[in-house]
Amino acid sequence: MKNVIPMGLVVSCQALRHEPLYGGDTIPKMALAAYLGGAIGIRANTVRDINAIHKKLEGKLPIIGLIKRDYSDSPVYITPTKREIKALIASECDVIALDSTVRPHPHGTPLSELVRYIRDYSDKAIMADIATLEDALAADDLGVDYVSTTLRSYTEETKGFSIPDPEFCKQLLGSIKNATVVAEGGINAFATLRSVLDTGIRHVIIGGAITRPQQITEMFVRVFTSHEGFMSDVK
Repeated sequence: MKNVIPMGLVVSCQALRHEPLYGGDTIPKMALAAYLGGAIGIRANTVRDINAIHKKLEGKLPIIGLIKRDYSDSPVYITPTKREIKALIASECDVIALDSTVRPHPHGTPLSELVRYIRDYSDKAIMADIATLEDALAADDLGVDYVSTTLRSYTEETKGFSIPDPEFCKQLLGSIKNATVVAEGGINAFATLRSVLDTGIRHVIIGGAITRPQQITEMFVRVFTSHEGFMSDVK
């Protein structure tokens, strides 16, 4: 197994086309801020951002790379096909993250074929983004290096599940034989991070709570709009 990500905090630095931070040099600067703050790795979407982050950080942190792309014949959108994998292999990322749920991938390509392609044509580590224990066990059997809870609560099977899910994290730690377990998703406060660390997990990815100011603002605004005293003053 490849161990390129040390224990600690990885910061996900991403912005989609419809988001205010998309474009320009915002994402590389955000990655630099994460590095200066003590992050031990970066997770990034698109070859452009991956390479720009690598240049900005002078290769000082490992980068988990992915490409989000929608296909009409599958709900899978995180590095869903060989097309995206080929682009990531040519990029400066150190780890390739891909949807490793048991859901059908685009064009009916089995996950095992995608994992084998990465192994055959690169020396990059593989991170399996999963949602269930079934996903995780299947990915571990394929020989991935990392299993991350990225997609828990985001698939049809896990929609509405509370995240982070410390009990699920414990289950993974007790079941995964070879891969390193990574916690990602819903970690938006110090208390929730502590609840994850209490399980024994030592690899954590945090995105929105650090790098998405629009999302952070919306969370605080919801407190205002749900606070009885504030609403009575408004009326």
